[in-house]
Amino acid sequence: MAHRSESVKGARIHVLTVALEDYFHVTPLQSVVRQDRWSRFEMRLEASTRRVLDLLDECGARATFFVLGWVADAAPELVREVVARGHEVASKGYHHRDLRGLGREAFREDAVRAREALERATGRRVLGYRLAQEWLRPSDLWMLEVLAESGYAYDSSIRLVFRTYAGEPWRKFPHRAAIAGRPFLEVPLSSIRLLGVDVPIAGGNYFRQFPHSLVKRAVAYWDRHYDAPYVMYFHTWELDPDQPRINGVPIRQQIRQYRNLRKMPSMVRHYLQSYCFTSIEKYFELGEYPALGELAADSTRSRSSAAVAETTGPVAGVLTAVTVVVPCYNEQQSLAYLGNTLRSVVEELGDRYRLSFVFVDDCSTDHTWQSLHTIFGADPRCTLVRHDRNRGVAAAIQTGLHCATADIVCSMDCDCTYDPHDLGRMIPLLTDGVDVVTASPYHPQGSVKNVSRWRLFLSKSLSRLYRVVLRQKLYTYTSCFRVYRRQAAIGISVERGGFFGVTEMLGRLDLAGRRIVEFPATLEARMLGRSKMKILRTIAGHLSLLTQLTWLRLRGGHAVESPVPRPAHE
Repeated sequence: MAHRSESVKGARIHVLTVALEDYFHVTPLQSVVRQDRWSRFEMRLEASTRRVLDLLDECGARATFFVLGWVADAAPELVREVVARGHEVASKGYHHRDLRGLGREAFREDAVRAREALERATGRRVLGYRLAQEWLRPSDLWMLEVLAESGYAYDSSIRLVFRTYAGEPWRKFPHRAAIAGRPFLEVPLSSIRLLGVDVPIAGGNYFRQFPHSLVKRAVAYWDRHYDAPYVMYFHTWELDPDQPRINGVPIRQQIRQYRNLRKMPSMVRHYLQSYCFTSIEKYFELGEYPALGELAADSTRSRSSAAVAETTGPVAGVLTAVTVVVPCYNEQQSLAYLGNTLRSVVEELGDRYRLSFVFVDDCSTDHTWQSLHTIFGADPRCTLVRHDRNRGVAAAIQTGLHCATADIVCSMDCDCTYDPHDLGRMIPLLTDGVDVVTASPYHPQGSVKNVSRWRLFLSKSLSRLYRVVLRQKLYTYTSCFRVYRRQAAIGISVERGGFFGVTEMLGRLDLAGRRIVEFPATLEARMLGRSKMKILRTIAGHLSLLTQLTWLRLRGGHAVESPVPRPAHE
């Protein structure tokens, strides 16, 4: 069992650990948030981490910060600040994923990659490790051998719960052992014995889910009765109660991620003010380690939300001009994600297209207009337009068509339910004689992800009805993700607002004899903000539009040009 330390005040000293990670990294959201899209989300890591650092300074506490290697590469200045303010940095693997299913060599590669990324960022040796996802089971203890062989001095990935380590009760406390012929320290999270089973009291999710009065009594009992330090943890994102809520997360994981976030700062403050805490390195006197040398001047910079503005492309004169129109209505929560996504699109397509953007705020009632200016306002390629009243998605697209500077105009959803990187494959389909390329998730080669069954049934049923009415037999008529030939679309009159106008545009283009090509695409349910769709209103609106289009076709009528007045730019 570990020795008992004393502070200068005579009070017990315990061990504090902090998982430095952002809200979109974590396990409860992995069913809807893919790792390859992390860079698209609004990074709130700096603000939440500095909030934690300020709280620790205020309470005189020191901690071990377990950090992803991905974070060290994305935000090295932040990781260096943690060290500069007196805390230890340890490894949490490179990505936030379950590594227990990997073989020895794959696990070793990830552990070494993460350590090297952290050491590049901090200039200091990294001694400790904690699994980013789940906890070590008895069958996973081979990982400790790999960590010792890879140069780590300790691990803090063991958590006793129920009867997981019933045959090894000594694992409840920090202890030293010889692993792979090397001295190695295990620092498990704290648990207490209750009714014959182990119950974690270490913090984080346990603070937010268990009755706090019971947890406080359990921690006080530990402080009075055990010589070993109480090992506590929490996540930086848990002190960010205003983090964006991700849609489509199962209810059990929603509870795990969001329950009692607003209470968490006061709960953490209680323990920091009631007990003395230090890092694993300091408590167990693991020693000082020299810096690794000068850091490279071109360390990876963290990605900015002002994503489009930071990217420059090749010589503009040899590129095909394309304008992307983005209708926005009450999309404040989605704009940072949109900005990061468009930055990636510009990087990927910048060698082929000279991209410009028109963001049309359809008279939002939240802070969408202010956020558009903050994220995109400084970029000369971005035009910001605002309607004086809410006129619907189709009217916003037509406003964008009038403001466009290119002959090829794309429209996309602000929430990125269709991946705008697909524009690289859609634009080439706008060949001579083609006037519109439209995304089609219901195409045999298309797909949908995380879309509710009722919405899928409704959309497919409506598309079948439009196939009967219109000339061109498409699989999808309701998509907003399209590529237009500007001169073909700019004069189309649209009478309907909301989502119906988008379908009306396509229907009138069809009746006007314009050629439409489908692109098999993937539709994903929006992850941020709320959907604007109302099911009964949607059904009634589409049935009314079908009746109108049927009447127009029977009359042999074409779409009538009715230009939308050009709004003033701001």
